[in-house]
Amino acid sequence: MFSYTFRRLLVAIPTMFVIVTVAFFMIRMAPGGPFDLERALPPEIEKNVLRAYNLDQPLWKQYVDYVGGVVQGDFGPSYKYRDFTVAELIGSGFPASFQLGFTAIVIALVFGVGFGSFAALRQNSGLDHAVMAVSMTGIAIPNFVMAPLLTLVFGVYLSLLPVAGWGDGALINKILPITALALPQLAYIARLTRGSMVETLNANFVRTARAKGLRERIVIVRHTLKGAMLPVVSYLGPATAQILTGSVVIETIFDIPGIGRYFVQGALNRDYTLVLGVMITLATLIIVLNLIVDLVYGLLDPKVRYD
Repeated sequence: MFSYTFRRLLVAIPTMFVIVTVAFFMIRMAPGGPFDLERALPPEIEKNVLRAYNLDQPLWKQYVDYVGGVVQGDFGPSYKYRDFTVAELIGSGFPASFQLGFTAIVIALVFGVGFGSFAALRQNSGLDHAVMAVSMTGIAIPNFVMAPLLTLVFGVYLSLLPVAGWGDGALINKILPITALALPQLAYIARLTRGSMVETLNANFVRTARAKGLRERIVIVRHTLKGAMLPVVSYLGPATAQILTGSVVIETIFDIPGIGRYFVQGALNRDYTLVLGVMITLATLIIVLNLIVDLVYGLLDPKVRYD
């Protein structure tokens, strides 16, 4: 397993290089610049500003300097948040995004696996159809629609929960954004669990376990559920990376100081380094979490080997 992990990490190096290269040149192709204002700067001031951020250099030179900084862990200064580096902004926004994302993915996993399992064990029953109907609704309704609906119902009409703000991380401020983040993932996981579990229930090793006289609970928990979790684990890799870095829409709607909101503001302001820093962070999480998912496969499926 160690050699497999080492090889995967080696492959991740050129992958990250390609991501950084494509992202660097794509963001520079967008119209406008970080210092384009409604009133044009005097030429001498504009030259000084561009020189201060090395934007007066040829594009290839800017690219080489940026890649050299990234290799050393330096994402450069933010062009709009003048007193902060990109690493400081990501460091300040990541805790909020992590709290929301980690809680949402745990809730989605627990309830999604639970609902999907109950639906599979009562296949074609009223409960099965109800769970799948609710899951399809959760998948079909995007979070930029679900979040305002939750805000309207629980924040405006019922006045039970605050509609925006972080409130120093108070639990009451987290309920609506966590719910809006968790519902689509819960729906996906429920459908994946149900489909995989229905297939696993008809597998030969499950029939053999029942033929040996094992109790149904042991057959479901130790044999069926373990095999049914393989597609769910595959889905959790990229889903966890996306949700941990914060939903751009959710953080914007609920005014949460996470890195998702920094990404939106950076894109609107043409803050090149901030956008690139968030993208590199997301790509790194996806690569690491996909590696973890592949390693977990070996624990769930004894046929998987990493020799």
